[in-house]
Amino acid sequence: MRLLSALFLLISALLATAQSENPRTCRILFLQGPENAPKTLHLFDGTSSLEVELPRMNFSPTYPVSNTATTIALLPAPPADPEKIPNESPSAKLAESIRDFYLIVSPDPSNKIAPVRLQIIDASPGKFKNGQMLWFNLTPYAVGGTLGKQQLALAANSRTILDAPANTAEDYDVNLAFRIPENPHLHPLCETRWLHDPRSRSVYFIFNNPGVRTPRILGFPDFRQTETPGD
Repeated sequence: MRLLSALFLLISALLATAQSENPRTCRILFLQGPENAPKTLHLFDGTSSLEVELPRMNFSPTYPVSNTATTIALLPAPPADPEKIPNESPSAKLAESIRDFYLIVSPDPSNKIAPVRLQIIDASPGKFKNGQMLWFNLTPYAVGGTLGKQQLALAANSRTILDAPANTAEDYDVNLAFRIPENPHLHPLCETRWLHDPRSRSVYFIFNNPGVRTPRILGFPDFRQTETPGD
């Protein structure tokens, strides 16, 4: 029994050490954030609160998140009592297996605590690797075409991960089109050349602007250079 107890303590210590050496992290993006929306909020992970940026056109710095967190919330100020967070606070469940993630923020004027809603995207290295591309189609249109040596085929309101579009740091051809429901005709979306960075992951969003039929594409590189979380 003593041997089993000692073994259990050793395993617990090893797990705690591994977690401290490989902390949870996240980066934040406020997709289509309006001008009057907050530029910063406080990220609360059930243990501590940290003021974080809500950038619109790039990912935030990398922020640390508690290894024991099961829910992430964004608040206008640090909580006076961590045990009494309002139920209406914008929040999202965080699976224990997720070690690194994107916190995608979108507008929600109906929320009186903070006018945003949250979505967690698992970006753990085993799920999303350097050189790969993560695509989100937020439109009612099917989108497809070529990205270098890769083929993209996205149904309406779907997402997919593509492998690297090129072998090295080089330009590659981009030729994308979209199809309106009940209409077989293809409409051009994007014909250009982009630069591939094999050191970086890339996240792309396809979405509609109000009153405009042709969708818009926004891409965000995620390059990590031996950085300290929060820097």
